[in-house]
Amino acid sequence: MSANQYKQALVKNIKEFVAGRYKLLLYYIFKRFIYSLFTLWVIITIIFFTMHSIPGNIYSTKKALPPAIENNIKAKYGLDKPLAQQYLIVLKGIIRFDFGMSIENDGRSVNEMITEHFPYSLKVGLLALFFCVFIGIPLGVFSALHSGKWQDYLLTILATIGVAVPSFILAALLQYFFAVKLRLFHVLGLRSIWDAVLPALALALLPMSFIAKLTSSSMMEVLAQNYIKAAKARGLSRRTVIVKHALKNSILPVVTYMGPLTAGLLTGSFAIETIFGIPGLGGYYVDSILSRDYTTIMGVSVFYAIFLIVMNFLVDIVYVLIDPRIRLKS
Repeated sequence: MSANQYKQALVKNIKEFVAGRYKLLLYYIFKRFIYSLFTLWVIITIIFFTMHSIPGNIYSTKKALPPAIENNIKAKYGLDKPLAQQYLIVLKGIIRFDFGMSIENDGRSVNEMITEHFPYSLKVGLLALFFCVFIGIPLGVFSALHSGKWQDYLLTILATIGVAVPSFILAALLQYFFAVKLRLFHVLGLRSIWDAVLPALALALLPMSFIAKLTSSSMMEVLAQNYIKAAKARGLSRRTVIVKHALKNSILPVVTYMGPLTAGLLTGSFAIETIFGIPGLGGYYVDSILSRDYTTIMGVSVFYAIFLIVMNFLVDIVYVLIDPRIRLKS
């Protein structure tokens, strides 16, 4: 076989391999999509029947109403129908992405309430996610590169404090020092992205500390591998070895963690939003639970579930794309 023929055969084999992996990737995505739909259905079913099995109803938190008025309200929201029929109605609504009308906020749909409150949570959550990724990962890399030194011990102590201190305590401290004493931020409200810094920091401290430790431990494990030593022996610069070889492989556990973390940060925190006076989705969700607003509880819970499932679905796809060692099976 001539050199030209060998080159053509090699290119052909590479194309066949890429085409085969592409088909397997599409099959993998389709399979994960089906699993995600099934998971969502299970979550919806559990939430619905658990919600209706809890003693009490929306009227237990209010003044007693005449039976006739109570029956009219039940009929208006379909609460007088058999449980199985209510379940089917809920499923049909979710398929159309229609969560129904809020019982507590008469005349307003759950979709409207989510649209109104979610942007506040989203703004704080995105900034918190930014802090987690662009502070947590560099801190973890820095700690791994100075393993066993005072820098590593200091970052370990700070990360432990970040995990141990509850977010609402940190929120109160940040609010006191930076808003009340130094007057760098507003005490309450979310007038601009600048006002989102303090609640985002309070929200991000725990996951940021966890990401830092996760990155550090993974990086130290990767740095001890033979291929890293081989890369150094070939004369590659320290920066190239760390960024292109070590960091790329040590970041994989963080990618796995990013799915549920993103969903948790972007959908709001009741404690943080209450302390900083932010009308986000977290506070609205807790209020609906306290008032036994069935339609709102169901709608926001499903919204949370969809968000979490979508994030995990995207993480699964990204994980396969960035790690060629994962073998896809048909």
